[in-house]
Amino acid sequence: MNIGRRDLICGLGGLAVGGAMLGLGGVEAKAAGQTQQAAGRFDQVGGAFGWKAHKLDPKECAQVAYEGYWHKGFGCGFGTFYSIVGLMGEKYGAPYNQFPFAMLEANKGGISDWGTICGALYGAAASFSLFWGRKEVHPMVNELFRWYEVTKLPVYNPGDAAQGFKGDMPMSASDSVLCHISVSKWCYENKVEADSKQRSERCGRLTADAAFKAAEIINAKIDQGKDFKSTFPMQKSVTYCGECHMTKDNDANWAKGIMDCTPCHSGTAATQNKFLNHP
Repeated sequence: MNIGRRDLICGLGGLAVGGAMLGLGGVEAKAAGQTQQAAGRFDQVGGAFGWKAHKLDPKECAQVAYEGYWHKGFGCGFGTFYSIVGLMGEKYGAPYNQFPFAMLEANKGGISDWGTICGALYGAAASFSLFWGRKEVHPMVNELFRWYEVTKLPVYNPGDAAQGFKGDMPMSASDSVLCHISVSKWCYENKVEADSKQRSERCGRLTADAAFKAAEIINAKIDQGKDFKSTFPMQKSVTYCGECHMTKDNDANWAKGIMDCTPCHSGTAATQNKFLNHP
């Protein structure tokens, strides 16, 4: 078969155009985050803590967090995380809108009903760490966690948009960041069944409160940068543990210290009170 010069040039031109289109397709795919990969193990696209934080309206975050709590029953961790990262996705697109938000459902019930850390707190703290490293996140978490422990919650009231229970709800301070203690204390003080819609409503509203506070913290962090400091002092029981377990050459090393303090860390309400009042 004879191929003329014109045909050859046209053919090469078609290949060139096709290759260019494929190249553009690859760029578009990378821009969408579909095929982009980091250079090596443990590396991530954009670098660690490479996402940019944006200021958010705390009131809007509270509303979205409340709705997120009820969305498909995904719960508190999903609610707070989506109210921050999801809202950034709605407003700014990629990369925020590419996060698999449903994975935060694992935090429901203090992480798969284990009653450990309150999922609303985890969702907020996890969002902090998308933007800042541990040293900078530390005072942010201190601020959020101590606020949660000492503030009478829930404050948020969705009004007619309430999905579990309408009307005002009793408030109390949890004195703990643990789901089990936070829920149990509120239920005990207010004579509410733990499996009731009223209790679920309480956690939904508390999720909104946590999102509101988290947004305030993020906004302050953006303004203050590395100068951001927690307004709450570290809890005495927490600093006491550090004095025992984290003092170099101290006889009470980690192994011995943990054995001695096992009752304080068991997670029951009675032993938690003992932990809070540790001498």
